[in-house]
Amino acid sequence: MARILLAEDEPRIAAFISRGLQAHEFPVSATADGQEALNWALFGDYDLLVLDIGLVGIDGFEVLRRLRGGGSDIPVIVLTARDSVADTVAGLESGADDYMAKPFSLDELLARIRLRLRQRPTGSEHGATTTTLSAGDVTVDIRARTASRSGRTVELSAREFSLLEMLVSHAGQVLSREQILSGVWGYDYDPGSNVVEVYVRNLRRKLGDDVIETVRGMGYRLRG
Repeated sequence: MARILLAEDEPRIAAFISRGLQAHEFPVSATADGQEALNWALFGDYDLLVLDIGLVGIDGFEVLRRLRGGGSDIPVIVLTARDSVADTVAGLESGADDYMAKPFSLDELLARIRLRLRQRPTGSEHGATTTTLSAGDVTVDIRARTASRSGRTVELSAREFSLLEMLVSHAGQVLSREQILSGVWGYDYDPGSNVVEVYVRNLRRKLGDDVIETVRGMGYRLRG
C-alpha cells in the first residue's frame, strides 16, 4: 500500500486526516515541521505528500519549491486554509499537483490521493492519464473541478461539486446522511443541520430529478 506523508501544523486536523487514511489502509507519517517534511519527502520512502502551507519553520510554499528544486517528483496535494486565487496559483506554480481549501471533505481528499497515485508514472509510463470519474451519463473532472451530464456542462458550487464527486465515487451505493456530512463537510459540520437535503435538492435541480435516489430511512444513492 502507498505510504503517505502528512505535513500539517494543526493537531486536530492532522489527527483527523491520519485516522481517515489509516482507516483506508494507507500508512501515514505526520509532522508539523516544514524542514522535517522536506527531509522526509526527499529522502524517505513516500508515495505522496499532503502539504499544509502554515507549517512550523519553513512554510509549505518553500517546502514545495525546495522539493521540486531537489528533483523530487512526489505527488503533492496542498491542503490549506488559504483559498484565494493568488494562493492557489502560487501553490500550483510552485509544483503542487492539486490544491484543496479547508474545511475539506475526507472522501474528496481520499479520491484525490487515489487519483494522484494512479497518475504517477511508473517505469516507462509517460502517457496521458485520466482525471475523471463517471457513473452512467454523469462525469466529474477532479482536477478541473467540472461536472457534466450527457456531455452538457453543469455549473456547480464548490460544495455541490464535492457532494457530487462523493456520490459518483460510490455510485450504486447508499450513503447515509451522516456519511455525507462527514465526507463532504469533514470536521466542520453541524450534525443537526439540514444542509445535506438542501444540497441534494440543488443537484437534482441542476442534473435532473432522476440522478439521485432517496432510499427511505437510509440515505441517498446515485444511479449508476
